[in-house]
Amino acid sequence: MIRTATPADIPVIHALVRELAEYEKAPDEAEATEEQLHEALFGDRPAAYAHMAVDDTTGEPVGFALWFLNFSTWRGVHGIYLEDLYVRPTARGAGHGKALLTELARICVERGYRRLEWSVLDWNTPSIAFYESLGARPQDEWTVYRLTDEALVTLGS
Repeated sequence: MIRTATPADIPVIHALVRELAEYEKAPDEAEATEEQLHEALFGDRPAAYAHMAVDDTTGEPVGFALWFLNFSTWRGVHGIYLEDLYVRPTARGAGHGKALLTELARICVERGYRRLEWSVLDWNTPSIAFYESLGARPQDEWTVYRLTDEALVTLGS
């Protein structure tokens, strides 16, 4: 049901990213190209990793998890930051999302990582309920900040 992504998966990962952006009501914000995804996942210095959820009967990809390593200075070890988790609506409820998270948790345990974390939109109540059913807890005391576009260029110039 879950396998490590390969370069041949790039077109479907790109399509799934676009579907996720539509679901999150931000289709114009998903600018990544297939080439950028290939470079990030399979280039000379991969900075991200991906796993595919596939249909048990057809073997067709129905979802993905894209993640990268973070580091906790307090715990002194790496963790996984889950950038995207998406399962196509037609495949939801079959255990693919849980299987993807289980695989990432397994990687954390195997490698001695102490955190698996991600962000979820506050209106996405089905996902929030799902995550909490697995034992995940919101980190309400933290506020996410982001620099992008002109503000990032201005500060970095």
